[in-house]
Amino acid sequence: MTKYKINKDGRIEALISFADVKVGDVGGFVESEKNLSHKGNAWVSGDARVSGDARVSGDAWVSGDARVSGNARVSGNARVYESTRVSGDAWVSGDAWVSGDAWVSGDARVSGDAWVSGNARVSGNARVSGDAWVSGDAWVSGDARVSGDARVSGNARVSGDA
Repeated sequence: MTKYKINKDGRIEALISFADVKVGDVGGFVESEKNLSHKGNAWVSGDARVSGDARVSGDAWVSGDARVSGNARVSGNARVYESTRVSGDAWVSGDAWVSGDAWVSGDARVSGDAWVSGNARVSGNARVSGDAWVSGDAWVSGDARVSGDARVSGNARVSGDA
């Protein structure tokens, strides 16, 4: 079932009601139908943009001024909002939230109930999972793993094989 159409300006418009979206609601911008699944409750709203081979699926939402690009994936019940950037081959999945001016890039993965917020950066092959939080100006990069109830904040740097 087709749940939206892409208007001439690149914004999506709901053709059916689902979740908090009503028929006729105008959403954010997608480059093509491959960027936003017609299945589930996935949606792009506000001035958010999804481009390239990036994909939003499941019940995930991308909103605010967020940008999802490259081969990035946002899936499950994930939320990507405010001025965040998800790019490259990065994935945000599960019940993860990425907000503020945070960036998730490269082959990074943010999953589970993890939160990445503020000016935080998660890049390279880094993994943030479980109930972990990365916030403030913290950076997680390389092959670093942050999981469980871990908190990385302030100006902290976690990299390499940490």
